[in-house]
Amino acid sequence: MDGGVNPARTFEYEDLPYSPTIPSMWHHVVEHHADNDLVVSLTDSGSSERITYRDADRFSAELARSLLAGGVGKGTRVGILAPNGPDFLVAFLATTRIGAVAVPVNTFFQPPELGWILRHADVHTLLTVPTLLGHDVLARIESAVPGLADAGAGPHRLRSTPALRHVTVLGDGPGRSWVDPPADPVSEEMLAATESAVREADELMVIYTSGSTAEPKGIIHEHGPAVRHSQFISAQHEWDPSDRVYIPMAFFWVGGLVFGVLGPMQIGVTIVTEHRFEPGPVLGLLARERVTYATGFPHVGPALASHPDFASTDLSSIRGGYQPVLVPEENRPPDPTLRVAQLGMTETCSSHTWWPPHESVAPEQRGSLGVSGPGFEHKVIDEDGNPVEPGVIGEICVRGQALMRGMVGRSRAEVFDRDGWYHTGDSGSIAADGHLYFAGRTDDMIKTSGANVAPIEVEGVLNAMDEVRVAYVVGVRDPDKGAVVTAAVVLVPGAEIDASELRSRCREQLAAYKVPKRWLVLPDAEPLPYTSTDKIDKRALVQLIADGRLEPADA
Repeated sequence: MDGGVNPARTFEYEDLPYSPTIPSMWHHVVEHHADNDLVVSLTDSGSSERITYRDADRFSAELARSLLAGGVGKGTRVGILAPNGPDFLVAFLATTRIGAVAVPVNTFFQPPELGWILRHADVHTLLTVPTLLGHDVLARIESAVPGLADAGAGPHRLRSTPALRHVTVLGDGPGRSWVDPPADPVSEEMLAATESAVREADELMVIYTSGSTAEPKGIIHEHGPAVRHSQFISAQHEWDPSDRVYIPMAFFWVGGLVFGVLGPMQIGVTIVTEHRFEPGPVLGLLARERVTYATGFPHVGPALASHPDFASTDLSSIRGGYQPVLVPEENRPPDPTLRVAQLGMTETCSSHTWWPPHESVAPEQRGSLGVSGPGFEHKVIDEDGNPVEPGVIGEICVRGQALMRGMVGRSRAEVFDRDGWYHTGDSGSIAADGHLYFAGRTDDMIKTSGANVAPIEVEGVLNAMDEVRVAYVVGVRDPDKGAVVTAAVVLVPGAEIDASELRSRCREQLAAYKVPKRWLVLPDAEPLPYTSTDKIDKRALVQLIADGRLEPADA
């Protein structure tokens, strides 16, 4: 910690029984948990696909040997375009166990975005499924890469994607002339020799941020930090090999891949997931697979609980997790608001603050995001770059062991300051006891009549109301006040509440300048702008209101 803040509690990494590289970790896991299911995934057709650790080892070894034969080696970047499930994990393991660099590709990407990432990441080989959620993925790739449609089999030499040499399809499906069949594999001895040469300082993966407000950033992580950090996260959840953990986060993002895959697999856990989140089918999946622990973003639990099948679905096997509404009542925390939601980002390999997920904080620490995670330290600075006093809001800076190596296409000086700090763009404060509190993004802060309003604080008050499904707070430009605090509130189906009542309740908990002055109260979220990754697009929301296309009412 910086600025005289000394946390009352610290966390450290445990010693590992294997070298912190994917091949070493993977061999250890397969030796001890070969017959456990590695992943069970609900497909778009409603069927389930599954694979054991033993079969994942066999299939990934076979694919790894073919990749080596096709010119992939240490440091080669391999794109992986596949949904949550066996295909993704086999491709990821095949790539990383030979020291190649995995580049998970966002399955929501349309051709322009897909072409951009193939160029930006210098993808050499793309491993892809042929179809996804009923869409022809190969047609999407063909559209994304000019010249590919007229190309024969690889190795390719295309000006549109200079680094791309091969495209290989995972599993069965329609092909194209430019799709390469797997190369004749090298020997098992060559695979073993290649695996033994992988070191913890080698690049493991390039994970792209969601890019909801700017071009996605390609974040580079190494084997050692990713393996150690994910093992710590897994151990802190007290999972064991008999657990079946529900992971609804996409594997191509850091939450799904580090928290949801790399952590659980190190202890033989079964990962239960889906190609696409639909509450009805997911409820059936959780019941059939006897899921024991449910993770996911806050909207997951309420979406499942509001489905007509919820009351009749047997979820008694769930003993804990981040979705209290899914946990049997006798196992729920007395006050869920005293549980901690850690602060994480792609750049820090998932969570960089920590608090044990099954422990509550004291009432006066409500809203805490925990203290610095293992190997991390934080400071909060003002607009001039100077550390602020405990409790004062400023920009959060972080450095530490699991921090990224860097970003694709950016020099170290562009990413870190002279002392190695990464300036997160998150706004928050650190209390005297080391607990960190989040106040929003620095560019989201609303300046109204000279005062700063953190949208996340106002949203928290609104989202706690029984009638509110979700609330979004933004600042809309105003010639007199600079910005007017404006709330878009989506109601729970059947609920009735107007702007006047919402405003009245907010005034009971917030200073007057923080209470929204303009309100948009909606029966559903249909009019609101969302990104392709289902995140609210606040910039677009502000523009819609400013243009008069969404009409809030003064309250």
